[in-house]
Amino acid sequence: MKLGNVLARRGRLAAYKLVLVQAIVASIISILFFVMWGAQYGQSALAGAIIAVLPNFVFATLAFSHSGASSAAKVIKSFYWGEAVKMLLTIALFTLVFINMEVGFMPLFTCYSLALVVHWIAPLYFKQS
Repeated sequence: MKLGNVLARRGRLAAYKLVLVQAIVASIISILFFVMWGAQYGQSALAGAIIAVLPNFVFATLAFSHSGASSAAKVIKSFYWGEAVKMLLTIALFTLVFINMEVGFMPLFTCYSLALVVHWIAPLYFKQS
C-alpha cells in the first residue's frame, strides 16, 4: 500500500471519528427535544442534526480521497471539491426541510448550531487525548 493511501486513510478515519462524535451529540440533543417538547420539536432538531452531520460526512469522504506530496494538486482539488459539495448539500438540505416539513425553527437551528460547535471543538479534545 502506498504511503499516500495510508495517510489519506488515516485522515479520513480521523474525520469520520469527528463526524461520529458530532452525530452522537446531535442525536442526544434531538432526543432531548423530543422528550421535553414533543414530536415536532424532536423531528425539527433531528432535521438540524442531519443538515449538520451529512455534509460533513460527505466532505470527509471527498476531502481525504488523496494524500501525499506527489499528489498535492489532487489534495487541494479534493478539499475544494469537498467544501463546494458540502456547501451545496447544506443549502439543498435546508431547502428540502423548509419546503417539506412543518419545522420548529428554534430546535432546528439549535441542534444545527450545537452540532457545528461540536465539530469545531472536538478536535481540541482529540488532540489532548
